[in-house]
Amino acid sequence: MSDSWDVTRVRSFVALGDSFTEGLNDPYPANGAEERYRGWADRVAERLAGINPELSYANLAVRGKLLRQIVTGQVPRACELKPDLVTFCGGGNDVLRPSGDPDELARIFEVGVRRLRATGAQVLMFTGFDTRLVPVLRRLRGRIATYNMNLRAIADRHDCLLVDQWSMEALQDWRAWGEDRLHLSSEGHRRMALRVCEVLGVPVDGDWREPFPPEAPKAWSERRREDIAWAREFLAPWVNRRLRGRSSGDGRVAKDSELRRVE
Repeated sequence: MSDSWDVTRVRSFVALGDSFTEGLNDPYPANGAEERYRGWADRVAERLAGINPELSYANLAVRGKLLRQIVTGQVPRACELKPDLVTFCGGGNDVLRPSGDPDELARIFEVGVRRLRATGAQVLMFTGFDTRLVPVLRRLRGRIATYNMNLRAIADRHDCLLVDQWSMEALQDWRAWGEDRLHLSSEGHRRMALRVCEVLGVPVDGDWREPFPPEAPKAWSERRREDIAWAREFLAPWVNRRLRGRSSGDGRVAKDSELRRVE
């Protein structure tokens, strides 16, 4: 990280990515309108606005987007907005696919980072999660680890900030995850926002490392019922979309494509 980085000078912030950055599973209280998600990025914007009340913020993330779609669609828009800070997370949907090549993904990612850094923006990146908690995804740990090493090298080359999600032990608790086991819960997003603020140098009043309260162990039969329900409700539809070449983000647009004052 450059010694000249000063978070108090951030007057504009743009978040790029997929469902992770859109904030799935962390909804704002229902107000009769279409469901809108908060997520770690909105939470970080709120913290930044506490430092600079003039902060403006845009969230360009759309669920289901592949990395190339983020780089060709969201990165150019972010460059147009010329923010002081950009958070850039992508590639998770690609890694889950059989064709996901972590080295090729890193090449695409670096193209996006290079363009963003050329605007003068500070870029904050993320490694991928450690998927050992999800049996179906555990076999992808090696691929994700390779991608993570590439991302760390990119962050070093371009003097970017980096959130290492792989090492976040708090995320190895089921309560950090939503029912779909793929997206953070509201508590998970809260802790992720605290982690991001820590990397940015934003004062916070909580600790993302705080252990979860003790939980009574579940019987094998109960865990089995939960696994079957999860496979039926979440895994099967996800596989079906992949087979049909569909995405959960088809037809969706960013929730905030313009910089707006954080209220």
